[in-house]
Amino acid sequence: MKIHFNGAAQTVTGSQHLLEVNGRRLLLDCGLFQGRRSDTYKKNREFSFDPAQVDALLLSHAHIDHSGNIPNLVRKGFHGPIYATDGTCALASIMLRDSGHIQEADARYVNKKHRRKNLPLVEPLYTIEDAERAVELFQSVEYDQRFEVVPGVVAQYVEAGHILGSAGIVLDIEEKGRKLRLWFSGDIGRLKLPLLRDPVLPENANYLLMESTYGDKTHRDPEDAYIEFRDTVKRTIARGGKIIIPAFAVGRTQELVYDLNRMVTEKEIPYIPVYVDSPLAVNASDVFRQFSRYFDEETREFVEKGNHPALNFKNLTYTRSVEESKAINYQDGPMVIISASGMAEAGRILHHLKNNIGDPKNTILIVSWQAPHTLGRRLAEQEREVRIFGETYYRKAEVVTIGGLSAHAGQDMLLKYATASVDTLQHIFLVHGEPRGAMPLMEKIQAAGFKAVSYPQMGEVVEI
Repeated sequence: MKIHFNGAAQTVTGSQHLLEVNGRRLLLDCGLFQGRRSDTYKKNREFSFDPAQVDALLLSHAHIDHSGNIPNLVRKGFHGPIYATDGTCALASIMLRDSGHIQEADARYVNKKHRRKNLPLVEPLYTIEDAERAVELFQSVEYDQRFEVVPGVVAQYVEAGHILGSAGIVLDIEEKGRKLRLWFSGDIGRLKLPLLRDPVLPENANYLLMESTYGDKTHRDPEDAYIEFRDTVKRTIARGGKIIIPAFAVGRTQELVYDLNRMVTEKEIPYIPVYVDSPLAVNASDVFRQFSRYFDEETREFVEKGNHPALNFKNLTYTRSVEESKAINYQDGPMVIISASGMAEAGRILHHLKNNIGDPKNTILIVSWQAPHTLGRRLAEQEREVRIFGETYYRKAEVVTIGGLSAHAGQDMLLKYATASVDTLQHIFLVHGEPRGAMPLMEKIQAAGFKAVSYPQMGEVVEI
């Protein structure tokens, strides 16, 4: 069996790992690479393999850095089944259509400039129609259900605790008389996160592909992060400002809404307007409510005892239209605005930042990892001058970064995950992490007595 590390190798985005087994090809995830704009289009457009020769795709979860290049895969000839949990199928359906819309809109914007300069026109990476064709290939599977992907490969999805529907992928493989278990972590969640169940740890794994995003640090307890979030909101309310939060539409937005609901319910903050300003986030929240059976026990207890729906409360508004979004910026006084994108690179969040970044009463709250060269990263690094829509803005708003709200496991949980199958493990491959995260984690794993751990390069092929 061969593993081709075609994405999220020595970087965090663009998850994509190709397996060759029993003469068949299986793809684990097919995500978009995100980063410097001049690099992303070329990296995402071309594959290092023939998509038409891939027999099946196993998707860990719906986040765009894991699923976002699937329509391009289909556009270039892939026509096999795409397996995922039912929650992931529902989320990916709306996210890929939304991504297709963004790809078309971006191409129109670039071509408008190119026509003026007599430059060659560009094609969108893929279209809404490509996304629709991709969605038709999805096949939902239940957690813990065993199913044959190709001859000799039996798969099983287990709870990853990262976002709704997220899963680790367990592959029991028989090849040339040899049996082995390959475990792909996807993105590993944390213990005690709002809404979500805890991740399932590897069992009897022989080979482990696991993420290493925060391998350099241990997150604070989620309750400590909640307190910092609450105190930031209270401080900003006291000075009459707005809290502007760039947040991923799927996962992070719903967790923030849940936390704000808790603050209001427990009378820690007054009823102030809270806006979720992202059509994708609104649709994703509908999916979360549809699959509330996947919520953890704490969330179900909150809903039952307090009689408060987890993702709804007084003064919370989900906005869909452009007109509703624009109207928010004409309102004064304390409020919370949660808007996509999570790295502040596109979407309505740019308008909210542009309109509010120069007011010292306001707070820009960074609640997730920010890729290099993104506006979110520049804000997180406390830069005073930033460019939005090609214009320079001087930041006077406070910037607060709360790393403890991350839905990714920290070093302690990653180490626990890596060593859960230590008696059967033969090798660990660290993926989905920059060197600053992966190398300290590798050292910790080796210090725990497990030496066979590596950090594959992009394009590396390993035979096992």
